[in-house]
Amino acid sequence: MISGVRIAAAGLCLAAGALPALAKEPNIETSLELGMELRVFPNDPALGPQRDRAVSPSFYLEPEITADWNGGVDRLTLVPYARVDRDDDSRTHVDLREANWLHIGDGYDLVIGADKVFWGVTESRHLVDIVNQSDGVEDVDLEDKLGQPMVQLAVPSDLGTFSFFVMPYFRERTFPDADARLSSGVRVDDDAQYDSDAEEFHPDLAVRWSQVIGDFDVGLSHFHGTSREPRLLALDPANPSNLTPYYDQIDQTGLDLQYTTDAWLWKLEAIGRGGHGDYFPAAVAGFEYTLFGIRGSDMDLGFLAEYQYDGRDEDGSAPGTLANNDTFVGTRLTFNDVDDTSILAGAVVDNEDGSTLLSLEAERRIGDAWKVEAVARFFLNADSENGLTALERDDFVSLTLIRYF
Repeated sequence: MISGVRIAAAGLCLAAGALPALAKEPNIETSLELGMELRVFPNDPALGPQRDRAVSPSFYLEPEITADWNGGVDRLTLVPYARVDRDDDSRTHVDLREANWLHIGDGYDLVIGADKVFWGVTESRHLVDIVNQSDGVEDVDLEDKLGQPMVQLAVPSDLGTFSFFVMPYFRERTFPDADARLSSGVRVDDDAQYDSDAEEFHPDLAVRWSQVIGDFDVGLSHFHGTSREPRLLALDPANPSNLTPYYDQIDQTGLDLQYTTDAWLWKLEAIGRGGHGDYFPAAVAGFEYTLFGIRGSDMDLGFLAEYQYDGRDEDGSAPGTLANNDTFVGTRLTFNDVDDTSILAGAVVDNEDGSTLLSLEAERRIGDAWKVEAVARFFLNADSENGLTALERDDFVSLTLIRYF
């Protein structure tokens, strides 16, 4: 809760401090997304402290308020977020996903305040996406992001778009309670430690160049600052399940590349990182091939495959990762109907021990105001030396009903 209040204050102060006087009355639009989620855990928990409840409900709301003025040249955006979870106190949290002022100038775009920025092209792992912190209590895929206070300047040109970021405040990753499902039975302290004496107020810097060159979409980036991945340290030998996050200072250079030809998308994300032990490379590479209009219908069927490599040291000088030598295969079915129905199924398999994460995601609109989403995660064949073994009894299926206002 404290983190949510801090981000709200930081984002609003940044945006308000840069906000010019309104030239005329703004055009204000509001919307609200309200969701009810039911998670079903078919197995008993593996660890004694975890709550043994087969059905776990939660509710969330996400309003959005935008105000445009000066002919759309200026925009103020506010997107708060809140979730209440019956069985995980850490998942009951608030955040400010966005609270920023956008100004479209003569040859530049300027954003000041809390915002969300996405970099990357691959499906199974987003290596280069480093600006925002992951909201680790939302889902194990770490796709949900916390709002990041920043000043962002984007300058488009014939040579590509150059984007510059200054991030004055760092967001710590969120973790489930030790007694909650999907927690691996560990307690992560709120009192994090930092490599920098400035702690969460260390100014992080990033720059990115992006360009479309023929059939290629190219992005080059560099980040200097506090790692979004913490090392989890057991500082109390008497209680090794109590872990303290430690955030190192790192430098990361990234490349994202996508080549489009007919029904093929060839994708690559690659990084080199220093600050976590020895300098190491990591990469995700693969393709997506789509069959359009299968059997004469409006549906498209896509086939995906990616290889994940990570060369970080395993001596504790870098955060642990499961994606060091893994293969992802999946399929995407898009119905192209008025209800935007889609299904994505995939599996990530460890090439060394066969440990497997199986995922299914589906969604469909119901009329103009409702939507249903289904997600399933299964942890299969988990080897005793693989990190998935801590989750092998936490298979779950979730169903979310969403109402738009």
